[in-house]
Amino acid sequence: MIKDQLNILIQLASSDGMIAEKELRLIRTIAEANDISNEEVDEMVKNPQPIANLEYLSEDQKFEFLYNVIQLMKADGQVFKSEIVFCEDMAERLGYNRKVVAELSSKIYSDPTITADRNLLKEKAQKYFR
Repeated sequence: MIKDQLNILIQLASSDGMIAEKELRLIRTIAEANDISNEEVDEMVKNPQPIANLEYLSEDQKFEFLYNVIQLMKADGQVFKSEIVFCEDMAERLGYNRKVVAELSSKIYSDPTITADRNLLKEKAQKYFR
């Protein structure tokens, strides 16, 4: 599952035409926390795979996935329309209404060391779950 998530984060990071250093750092941090090497990440960046079926994820996994995608969108301090659309598409694939992205993005910080109240955010996201 983590490689599927990293693949999607890589695709989001490159949706504006380039991967910013802050975005790549966040992807590497997530990969490292899951025992995936920088070399594997580099290979994934060079050869992104089609997005897998996400229906098999638990509700908790879907929320974490959505949280990470939104955090990455904000990681470089610039949010492009293409990134918002990508996040909204991912939200739909995860079973959420597209509007969840706007609801959560104002409360998720770009810096992974600053953590929001995930339980509160999960409750807010639940209102948008189909």
